[in-house]
Amino acid sequence: MTLLRTLAVSALALALATPAWAQKLPLADLSAYLNGIKTAQAKFTQIADDGTVSTGTLYLNRPGKMRFEYDPPNKSFVIAASNAVGIFDEKGDQTVETYPLNRTPLNIILAPNVNLGQARMVTGHREDGPSTIVQAQDPEHPEYGHIEMVFTANPVQLRQWVVHDDAGGQTTVVLGDLQTGVNLSSKLFRFDNGRLNDR
Repeated sequence: MTLLRTLAVSALALALATPAWAQKLPLADLSAYLNGIKTAQAKFTQIADDGTVSTGTLYLNRPGKMRFEYDPPNKSFVIAASNAVGIFDEKGDQTVETYPLNRTPLNIILAPNVNLGQARMVTGHREDGPSTIVQAQDPEHPEYGHIEMVFTANPVQLRQWVVHDDAGGQTTVVLGDLQTGVNLSSKLFRFDNGRLNDR
């Protein structure tokens, strides 16, 4: 088992709160769950393709908006908004690296209407202990990569995802308790010349 997989499995095991064995959750239920999330916040642990581990806070405002804010001393953050993803580096370089949101598998979670039953979207749907794992892609552009989402039941909750990008890399994000229906400032999702927005 690689270091990356070991860290991901260990972090997920700590996050899971439902030890009982569960049946595979239907795709319709998972779609309804994701569509029911309007705003959410959670702590996260990220394992990069090179094994680097980071922690921080995730902010979610569906549809279309997401922010990863990393814990100190890492001052970088990532924002998805206005159909784009911006990577902000607070190490001195104020050039914002951006790319279209629809070219990343995260677009599946952020879509206005999540429909995991859409033809050719889901390429894997299985049970693993208390978890249901769904592998999904853009059915029109599978070359953009895919995402593996891990859900638990009672109640349904998104616990982890692994993004496999179009370059062959993968990034694992393990979520703590996802608090939904939270009040989030619109400033969290603004592109502002690479500078951290005041909230």
